[in-house]
Amino acid sequence: MPIRSLKGALRIALLIAIFFLGVWSQSSGVIDDFIFYLPDVQFLAVQHLWLTLISGGLAILVAIPLGVVLSRPSMARVAESAMQVLNVGTTIPTLAVLALSMSFLGIGTVPAVFGLFVATLLPITRNTYAGLKGVNPALKEAASGIGMSPAQRLLRVEMPNALYVIFAGIRTALTINVGTVPLAFLIGAGGLGELIFTGIDLYDPVMMLSGAIPTALLAIVVDAIVATTAFLVVPRGVNPSRS
Repeated sequence: MPIRSLKGALRIALLIAIFFLGVWSQSSGVIDDFIFYLPDVQFLAVQHLWLTLISGGLAILVAIPLGVVLSRPSMARVAESAMQVLNVGTTIPTLAVLALSMSFLGIGTVPAVFGLFVATLLPITRNTYAGLKGVNPALKEAASGIGMSPAQRLLRVEMPNALYVIFAGIRTALTINVGTVPLAFLIGAGGLGELIFTGIDLYDPVMMLSGAIPTALLAIVVDAIVATTAFLVVPRGVNPSRS
């Protein structure tokens, strides 16, 4: 009973705090300030998502086949070395990667997409590799024993069992990607970083938060979409969320 009473008191206190926060926001004009930036937020959010979709989509298209190739027994000697090469994109700060890509590709969308692509590549490749290497050897032997070819074994046995781990890598990579896209503004690619960095330069907290809050919400939404897709696509037997 005391615990329930405490929870009830906390809920009431939270509702009161939200009420007074709303009253303060309305009286201070903060809400009107945020509404003023709404058209900019809508326009820049589209740019933000476009950069995420292009760079993230390219990373998925390249990283999954690369992870599959590196997981093959014939590539065992070079797999970890290749991972260390890909790790360069994560080790070097993203801003430095964007600056290097700008040096070779100019300014605008192309260097931003390339830099974000490089930064997003490793988590997906690593999880694809780890997921396929983690498939139970007995399942592989059973698949070979019933006459499956290597390609059939990969598509019908290994990939379905590795999907949960692969989706975890995609989920992590895309969430990081969304949070990194604001840096693309610094090399002329647009996105919500325009509001964030301009707000910092002008010491305008409302402008800065008008870019930062939608960025955080977009990251949460992208994470939820990938998680829901994984829940629906990954087979029940290898999906802890559905067990």
